[in-house]
Amino acid sequence: MSNDRLARQIAFIVEADKLKAIERRTPLTDRSRQENSAEHSWHMALAAMTLAEYAPADIELRRVLELVTIHDIVEIYAGDTFAYDPDAEAHATKEQRERDAAERIFGLLPGDQAVYFRECWEEFEARQTVNAKYANALDRLQALLQNMQAGGGSWQAHRVQREDVMRRMEPIHATLPELWPFIVEVVDRFCAIGAIET
Repeated sequence: MSNDRLARQIAFIVEADKLKAIERRTPLTDRSRQENSAEHSWHMALAAMTLAEYAPADIELRRVLELVTIHDIVEIYAGDTFAYDPDAEAHATKEQRERDAAERIFGLLPGDQAVYFRECWEEFEARQTVNAKYANALDRLQALLQNMQAGGGSWQAHRVQREDVMRRMEPIHATLPELWPFIVEVVDRFCAIGAIET
């Protein structure tokens, strides 16, 4: 093991700690504060393990855990773009901001790891493999559960429309169909109390 390799790995791990400071729009379930992106990634990893029995039979749980661990790390530099943000400019620049951030954060690592971690991030973003589809479905589910437990959370705070929530939840419908009745029940319940607009 070279000193340079270890130094680069340590630099990456230290820099990755900054993900804890990236605030998301989704509140914690106790509504005490907004969750951060590191908490979100951890919660997705736990969900991946817990809900694996509902996933397609050919998922590789280890790979899914890699994808969910890496998927938002670019937010250290690119920030979190709120899924329901009406700011078209934020969404228009999101892809390039995240690609630039990926170059920067993964560039801290030794070459082989830089390539591997970047591939994990790109696989998640592309949503083409069965592992990435499961990981993306979990990404949508985690936010739904946070908003549900927080009494409407960011849905209510940002006056989110039912059609937008349902469009956002589509990866769950496609990849975790056994969970879909639960998703519809939650959305309808929050529509009924006015936390999601119809």
